[in-house]
Amino acid sequence: MQRCDYLLSQLDVLEAESIQIIREVAAEFERPVLLFSGGKDSIVMLRLAQKAFWPAPVPFPVMHVDTGHNFPEVIEYRDRRVAETGVRLVVASVQDSIDAGRVVEETGRRASRNRLQTTTLLDAIEEHRFDAAFGGARRDEEKARAKERVVSFRDEFGQWDPKNQRPELWNLYNTRIRQGEHVRVFPLSNWTELDIWDYIRREELELPSIYFAHERRVFERDGMLLADIEYANRGDDEPAFTATVRYRTVGDASCTGAVKSSATTLDEVIEEIAATRITERGQTRADDRASEAAMEDRKKEGYF
Repeated sequence: MQRCDYLLSQLDVLEAESIQIIREVAAEFERPVLLFSGGKDSIVMLRLAQKAFWPAPVPFPVMHVDTGHNFPEVIEYRDRRVAETGVRLVVASVQDSIDAGRVVEETGRRASRNRLQTTTLLDAIEEHRFDAAFGGARRDEEKARAKERVVSFRDEFGQWDPKNQRPELWNLYNTRIRQGEHVRVFPLSNWTELDIWDYIRREELELPSIYFAHERRVFERDGMLLADIEYANRGDDEPAFTATVRYRTVGDASCTGAVKSSATTLDEVIEEIAATRITERGQTRADDRASEAAMEDRKKEGYF
């Protein structure tokens, strides 16, 4: 009898799990949507969705919750990638929420639109009647996200209760919801940042240029390097300077920090990631430093 050696790599196992989750949710829900910011995790999510339904097109739209405080390179990439894949893009604008009086813009040196995204997201989910929203969050990013189930229930107010999570034994997911409720779905839950980068290299995925080392005018605040842009509210005591940096994560430019780096290729970035012991959010996201439970508090309100 011939012995069959059929071994899956770590990336193959993760990819298969994620594709199975995407297919199951697409089959169970009427109006799913994929949250797409143009960041590395959502780029991987879009590729997995393409693979899940190939050769058919992705059967649901993608949505970007746009703070209006974006890196131009990321918006250019977002629009180009969406055009290449042929998916429908829904843009939910925080500026529209401000103009409509739904949220009040923060003021002061550390003002950010990041928290305002929650209202914009929930309004968009209600407007388009989305009942499942795919997100690119991973459990290794932050301790509140480590509590999250793969299929995470949200009540009629869009809120998350970390103490009232549904069991997911043997990868069986409870997809029952009532009218007005929805779920957030995280197919990348078991991936790490290094897995994401390895997959990007394997799949030869294009990324926004800010993920690689480049020169940028920055200034230091609270131990982070922030881009010297108008809405970062740089003070006179925060001198700007030019540095060679790259970004580990993409978000609102007013609170997303860069890291000093000379990595200009995927291999060099992966080498840096393999050596680091700090998660990308822990190192470069000012909004997560507001308190010990900053992310969990936002998630309870309906944040990503």
